[in-house]
Amino acid sequence: MTEEAFDVTVVGSCMTDLVSQAPRLPKAGETIHGHKFFIGFGGKGANQCIQAARLGAKTAMVCKVGKDFFGENYIQNFKDNGVHTDFVGQTSDAATGAASIIVNDEGENAIVIVAGANMLLGGEELRGALPAVSRAKVLVCQLEIRPQTSLQALRMAQENKVKTIFNPAPAIADLDADFYRASDVFCCNESEAELLTGSSVANVEEAHRAGQELLKRGCGSVIITLGPQGCVVVKAQGSSSKHVQTTAVPAVDTTGAGDSFIGALACYMAHYPTMPLEEMARRANQVAGVSVQTVGTQKSYPFKKDLPAALF
Repeated sequence: MTEEAFDVTVVGSCMTDLVSQAPRLPKAGETIHGHKFFIGFGGKGANQCIQAARLGAKTAMVCKVGKDFFGENYIQNFKDNGVHTDFVGQTSDAATGAASIIVNDEGENAIVIVAGANMLLGGEELRGALPAVSRAKVLVCQLEIRPQTSLQALRMAQENKVKTIFNPAPAIADLDADFYRASDVFCCNESEAELLTGSSVANVEEAHRAGQELLKRGCGSVIITLGPQGCVVVKAQGSSSKHVQTTAVPAVDTTGAGDSFIGALACYMAHYPTMPLEEMARRANQVAGVSVQTVGTQKSYPFKKDLPAALF
């Protein structure tokens, strides 16, 4: 059993993205010609883990893939990015999670996700991954696996004095109230904040209000990301709420930008524990801003060497 400590451990999902680009989305029963097909590595958990690793964090991934071609490929992808894979399980009971994505010329998409092996990650796997969870500086979870598995991981982390980042995505309206109390940093986007609070989050003002509401539910602090408008950071200490602006960049493909932000945030929390949260968020915004300027999800994620030294 490995006794090494990690900067960032992610408990979450892996998905293989099967992407077809076509002039438009097909109608029911219709076959159309597309102009490009590619296979990408996705899944919120894995995306966040890979971005943290590319910024120099020592990372471990806790997830489940199938005993299939995609599963083998995914494990190799983690290794290629320097992610520790002892806690990546393979099962013959389900296929590796897959997302079939059709993107039209306007950049709109239609996506079918089959979670597959992701749904088989449970308590037994978490107990086996205790060394990676209890000996991390930061634990990151989302909702692309069974919510109870994520909640159990967050609780395990807190019991071991590990900082937690929870990303309630894709959002569910009836989120277990315990998720808030188990989150040192609760990080979501506008639409997720809207679903969770039941009120509109269309601008910075409304984001401040939604952040305060989420904070009341027991989180340590809340970050609501607003895409090109940066993010709002709400902290329990003195219940201050700050709008962190970001530099406008020409966006080519925003897929996975939110995951880039969270992976970067986790890396900063692990490496600079005393840095103010709004400064970490400001830097994470810049990392995510680089990712939207290139096509693809993980392949658009910057490495530390490609970024200005001022970010580190």
